[in-house]
Amino acid sequence: MRCGTARPRAIIGTDPSSDPNRTDPEYRPLDDPKTTPHPPGPGGARKPPPNLRAQIGATRAALQGLVLAHIDLAKAELSAVLGEIARAALLAAIAIVVIVLAALLAILGTSLFLGEWLFGSLGWGVLHGVVAFIGIAVAAAVLALGAQIGRVGRALLLAIVVGLLAGVILGLDLPNRLYAAVGESVGMAVDPALRPLVIGVTVGGSVGFVVGLGVAVSMTAHAGGRFVALAGSIVAGSLVGAFSAITYGPQVGAALAITVAWLTWIAVMGVNVARAGIDIDALRARFYPTQTIETSKETVEWLKKRMPPGIGS
Repeated sequence: MRCGTARPRAIIGTDPSSDPNRTDPEYRPLDDPKTTPHPPGPGGARKPPPNLRAQIGATRAALQGLVLAHIDLAKAELSAVLGEIARAALLAAIAIVVIVLAALLAILGTSLFLGEWLFGSLGWGVLHGVVAFIGIAVAAAVLALGAQIGRVGRALLLAIVVGLLAGVILGLDLPNRLYAAVGESVGMAVDPALRPLVIGVTVGGSVGFVVGLGVAVSMTAHAGGRFVALAGSIVAGSLVGAFSAITYGPQVGAALAITVAWLTWIAVMGVNVARAGIDIDALRARFYPTQTIETSKETVEWLKKRMPPGIGS
C-alpha cells in the first residue's frame, strides 16, 4: 500500500493543456493571446507609404547625386586630359627648342667651318652668320606683316643669282682688269698700281650720280630730302667702285659673293615691302574678331526686335 497524494492520471489521447482543472503556475492554454505567437508578415512590419513630397525629395536627391557623380567624373577626366595636354605641350616645346638650337648650330658651324677651311679666316664665318640671321629675321618680319611667301622665295633666288655673278666677277678680278685697261687707254698720269682704284671710284661715283639724280627727280620730298638721296647715291657708287677695284682672288671673291647674296636678299625684301606698302586694314583683320563681333551685333538686334515693348531698352 502506497502512501502520499495520488496525482491524477492524464487521460491517454487527450491534450494536457485542455484540462480545465489544471492549476500549474506555468500553465497557459494554447489559445491564450498572450502566449500564442503571431507569424510576422512577409515583409516584416509594414510602414506607411511615403507621401508625394517625400517621393519628390528622394527623386531630387537621386538626381543631384547622379549629376554630381557625372560632374566628378568629368572633372577627373578633364584633369587627366589637361595633364596629357601639358605633357605633350612640354615635349613639343622641348622638340622645337632643340630644332631651333640645331638650326642655329648648323648655320653658325657651317659659316665658321667655311670661313676657316674655304675662305681662310673665321671672320668670314662670323660675318656670314650675322647676315644670315639678319636675313632670316627680316624674312620673318616681312611674312608677319602679310607678305606672300612667294615674294620672299623669289627674293632669295634673285639674291643667289646676284651672289653667283658677284663671285665670278670678283673671283676673276674682272673689274680691276677693266679699270686698269681704261686707265692705260686714256693715258692717265697716275701710278699704274693706283689706276684701277681711281677709275673705279670715278666710274662708281658717276653711276651713283645718275641713279641718285633719277631717284631725286621721282621723289615728292622737299629739296633737302632730294639732296640727301643724290649725295647718298654718289657715295654708295664710289664705295662700290673702290671695293670692286681691289684684286681679291678666287678665295676671297667667293666669301664676298656669299656676303653679297645675303645682303641682296635683305635689300630686295625691304624694297618689296616699300613698294607694296603695309595694308593696315588687312593686318588688323587678321588680329580682330570681326565676324564674331558682327554676328553678336546681329543677334542682339534680332532679340531687340522680338522683345515686348519696354523690355531690354
